[in-house]
Amino acid sequence: MILNTKQTYFQFVARDVKKSYWTGDIEIKALDGISLKVAKGDFKMILGPSGSGKTTLMNILGGLDSADSGEIIINLGNGKFKDIRKFTKNELTNYRRMYIGIIFQFYNLIPILTALENIELAARFSGISNPKRKSKEYLSELGLGDKFNRYPNQLSGGEQQRIAIARALVKDPALILADEPTGNLDSVKTNEIYKILKKLSEDYNKTILIVTHDEDMANKYAKEHIHIKDGRLIRNQEKIER
Repeated sequence: MILNTKQTYFQFVARDVKKSYWTGDIEIKALDGISLKVAKGDFKMILGPSGSGKTTLMNILGGLDSADSGEIIINLGNGKFKDIRKFTKNELTNYRRMYIGIIFQFYNLIPILTALENIELAARFSGISNPKRKSKEYLSELGLGDKFNRYPNQLSGGEQQRIAIARALVKDPALILADEPTGNLDSVKTNEIYKILKKLSEDYNKTILIVTHDEDMANKYAKEHIHIKDGRLIRNQEKIER
């Protein structure tokens, strides 16, 4: 696939992406020919039942897993478009470190590091200049300016997730992927996190994809939904107005 200048507004273009897992002689098709285009600055929810392939798609886009076939052309900025399926192991490591921000359901914070140190570590690994200053700026913007020196076990679930969001943002990634980022939070904190992510997408023109089972939240915050079932894209649907 060759992208021309008219397509540079895309963040990524995936075509006929397939991924299978095997249990003995039984093939499980996690992705069965997904084709998808996502524009820069999009804020989209990926919906589907358990086992539909949502997380597999996210892991492949994030360089945590590899597709068996197909193309995944990522816009890395400065006119660079790369098919991540062709990356070497070292190139994939660099891709995850420099271009992808991942927000996990279980936060994945380092317990022996403070809130600030968790962010700063990610910034330093990504080669960001002034890592401590930028880490403080993101934590402050997310309402944690008074929690720099708190450890994860001294913070609420919502606060820990905001640290995880700051960690994803601090390296200024091309694409942010969030896999059930509110799965462990109550409805109040869930709304808080979605509001934060939506605002960050709008303020910084960040491309954010969120895997969720919560169709009510998807309808509330996203203009478009990506629906997956049995490893196939079944529809890319506009938000239902209520």
